[in-house]
Amino acid sequence: MQFAPVEGLRPTGDRLRETLFNWLQFYLPNAQCLDLFAGSGALGFEALSRGAASVDFVELNPLAARTLKQQLQLLETTDGQVHNCRAADFLGSGNKPYDIVFIDPPFADNLWQESLGALIGRLSQGALIYIETPRDTVLSTAANWSLLKEKRAGQVCMRLYRNDSAEPTDR
Repeated sequence: MQFAPVEGLRPTGDRLRETLFNWLQFYLPNAQCLDLFAGSGALGFEALSRGAASVDFVELNPLAARTLKQQLQLLETTDGQVHNCRAADFLGSGNKPYDIVFIDPPFADNLWQESLGALIGRLSQGALIYIETPRDTVLSTAANWSLLKEKRAGQVCMRLYRNDSAEPTDR
């Protein structure tokens, strides 16, 4: 897989990615996924390779977005779509609910809370939300989210939440 030469692009490491997809293995088949801050697209492409029905890749950097489109063409799949825009703009512009969301923004930009707030109304009932942050980052999540898994490795903390709302979110 090719990665765009973009400053700050930091694909999730192989060991963390393996752990994450072990956590998700039973939820991926036919899932509607969102790779917010897609960057290299490693998480979204892995989800597609493991049976996700679709992945929306959201990436602000034009070069990285173009590389993602090229990778999708190379794989000859129509199950992925690239959106070259700000994550908050994308989340505010649609109503498609997601079953699995990957949130791994550039660490220097501190975009976690903004993204979590913008997810309201975009999650299916029981949706899984993966968040990768610097090790000691404190997050404020929705009251109806439960923390399923958490792991720290080096300077990174990975968390997996579930949207436990009794009703599907508004669409």
